[in-house]
Amino acid sequence: MLQKFLKTHKMNMKKKAERIFECKKVNEVDLKAVYTELFITEGDMKDVYQERIAGIGKTVSVHKFILDWAEGKANQDIHCVFLLPFREINRIKDRKFNLHEFLLEFYDELKGLEKSKLYTEYKLAFIFDGLDESRMPLNFKSEELKMVEKRSSVDVLFTSLVKGKLLPSALVWVTSRPAAANQIPPEYVGLFTEVRGFTDQQKEEYFRKRITDENLASKIISHIKTSRSLYIMCHIPVFCWITATVLQNILIKNSEENISTTLTEMYIHFLLIQMNMKSQKYDEKAERQRTKLLHSNKEMILKLAKLAFEQLKQENIVFYEEDLKACGIDVSKDTEFTGMIAEIFKMEDGLHETKVYCFVHLSVQEFLAAVHVFVCYLNKNMQELQFFFDKPEENITLQKLLQKAVDKAMKSQRGHLDLFLRFLMGISLKSSQNLLQGLITHTEDTTESITKITEYIKQEQNKYGISDESLVNLFYCLLELKDHSLYEEIQSYLSSDEHPGRNLSSSMCTVLTYVLLMSEKVLDEFNPKRFTSPSNYKRLIPAVRCCRKAMLCGCNLTAQSCESLSSALQSSNSVLRELDLSNNDLQDHGVKLLSDGLKSPNSKLKILRFSMCNLTAQSCGSLSSVLKSSNSVLKELDLSNNDLQDSGVKHLSKGLKSQNCQLEILSQNSGSRVLDGLQLSNGLLGKAREETITIIHPAGDKGSPSLDWKHLIIAAFLR
Repeated sequence: MLQKFLKTHKMNMKKKAERIFECKKVNEVDLKAVYTELFITEGDMKDVYQERIAGIGKTVSVHKFILDWAEGKANQDIHCVFLLPFREINRIKDRKFNLHEFLLEFYDELKGLEKSKLYTEYKLAFIFDGLDESRMPLNFKSEELKMVEKRSSVDVLFTSLVKGKLLPSALVWVTSRPAAANQIPPEYVGLFTEVRGFTDQQKEEYFRKRITDENLASKIISHIKTSRSLYIMCHIPVFCWITATVLQNILIKNSEENISTTLTEMYIHFLLIQMNMKSQKYDEKAERQRTKLLHSNKEMILKLAKLAFEQLKQENIVFYEEDLKACGIDVSKDTEFTGMIAEIFKMEDGLHETKVYCFVHLSVQEFLAAVHVFVCYLNKNMQELQFFFDKPEENITLQKLLQKAVDKAMKSQRGHLDLFLRFLMGISLKSSQNLLQGLITHTEDTTESITKITEYIKQEQNKYGISDESLVNLFYCLLELKDHSLYEEIQSYLSSDEHPGRNLSSSMCTVLTYVLLMSEKVLDEFNPKRFTSPSNYKRLIPAVRCCRKAMLCGCNLTAQSCESLSSALQSSNSVLRELDLSNNDLQDHGVKLLSDGLKSPNSKLKILRFSMCNLTAQSCGSLSSVLKSSNSVLKELDLSNNDLQDSGVKHLSKGLKSQNCQLEILSQNSGSRVLDGLQLSNGLLGKAREETITIIHPAGDKGSPSLDWKHLIIAAFLR
């Protein structure tokens, strides 16, 4: 009977994991068709960037893990995997169960196995998905449950599993946004993995999978690359989905210059597109003008916006029937769940025929919550705005409202108001108000308020003791307000020698990277060792694409780092001319990864240093292919203090003889005796421990004819 259960359960888990939804429930797609690998790192909780944006890929990663297990591709030492979403656990959080009874609430196939060997002799994995959606109080100092048969509250059952007191041999995986993950004490965390979203290469892969029209996909990718802010935000998978949805609908209709790049304006366009889909699908009407669309859907949008804000205040991101009724949404009417609400709101079957509701994504809830607050301000509904004030206020100005919203968000421990705050700032702009006409009855000139709140945010950023997370979010708020002065301030800060003892935190390094990437200005020299600790160096690698000279010598980089560097070299806006990677354990694999970038037509790199990088002859083969490439503009290459041997130099010589080779200076070890096929001007080569070979191209003189390699003069001299 146990074996039958295991077989049935694995089959059921495969069905559960192989489908994911995009937008609403009816838009479920095959996971394999759209799944793109994510950048995932391991480390300590304190090293993880506390970014509070959802949609980074946690739940999709869980589905991929389960699917690989169910199909026999990975983790076959695990006999049984149980997926337990917190949004469903919420409905039974006040009841008491033993472990078997608790699991029965989710998995009917467990009936009849209560005294089974399953819990004592088999390896089990429990995946608790979405701790940030939990409505349970978690107290890790409370009673402990040690016996499978004993009943207890759900929160005690959960904490006992995490602490290893109940089923010590079981694996427990909890997914959460970092801010909510802090509820679990670090002593109970064996391994912390950070889902960093998409790398540049993975962004392109996602769009090509998501958009079947190759020409349209290429056009969208090209447009995204021209906008640094858009391109950076697309490291978040859900933003890739929203971007694809928006750009597919408007890229052909509008000129590229007219496509907005702020987060707020992208979500306004997303809302408009969903309304237009509703109009054509349910109302059977042709595409309608924006203002009319907003006006005809105004009642339902404002109901949803009120729900979004009321539940956000309570830190709830999943809702139940009573929550909807409180905001005037009648769940008994079928009409309420067709049309607009079906496009941006999701209803799922929960436990025991209950219904669970949520927005298609948390960021949509945060966006609509901001819409609700701004509409309340315009309509002078002061009662709704009291949430932001410590005492009753009668005459609330926009400046005062925005300042109090900043204060409220900064005090939040779990960061549940961060993205909401960014949207509120963005919606306050006159350009956003114009886009929302039809939903709002009138606009207001907010220029003076925006100027003052911008100054207020900058003052807050300079305050002593502000958390890194708050500093990050305030920077994002400035971007939503279209204030870019911080770019210049940070670049000046990096270039200055006034703060020799600087040690920026992990989160600030992430902000720094974003600032540099989204700035249109180029940094002359970038040296992370001047302002942060070794644990943060890797976070700063993407920033090399917007600097001319990157000094990454001795920065604890590995072959994996070269993938990011290669992507930076292939970027259409890369300006990197000099790259020092000396004294890093890159090995041959790292050089191979970097070679792809060096052969890109976008690469402008002229000076590259690989001294003491644990390279062998294999790296010379990769670099030889670079020298042969018609795209390579490499002028100087340092390979000193690596075990290249004669075979490696022979590989290099083939590249040096290529007519495409533009190399002028080569530094290498003295272990080799001859650069095969090249005639030297003296016999010094091989007599020194290291030598620099200066390769002089006669064609370098403007008046000289182009000569082939047989006539090159090579001057070798001792260091």
